[in-house]
Amino acid sequence: MSREGYTVPTGSQGNSFGAGGNAMAGKPNSFAAEFRDDNALMKYLCGDCGSHTPLRKSDPIRCKDCGCRVLYKERTKRMIQFEAR
Repeated sequence: MSREGYTVPTGSQGNSFGAGGNAMAGKPNSFAAEFRDDNALMKYLCGDCGSHTPLRKSDPIRCKDCGCRVLYKERTKRMIQFEAR
């Protein structure tokens, strides 16, 4: 197939992905909406006083208690397993 004959697939209902069309066409993408939240808080640890500092995307990178500018991102509490080679 040449490049000129190729058409980009669209998310319309008339595609050939089965009898029902695209199953996710009418549903909002909750995964993408989760990352677009501008008011989401991230928790950081202050490098000087050790306090927990929640920050938003637009907040200055500074501890709320002591004013230190060295903040560390907290480690996840989720279990992470790596495969050894």
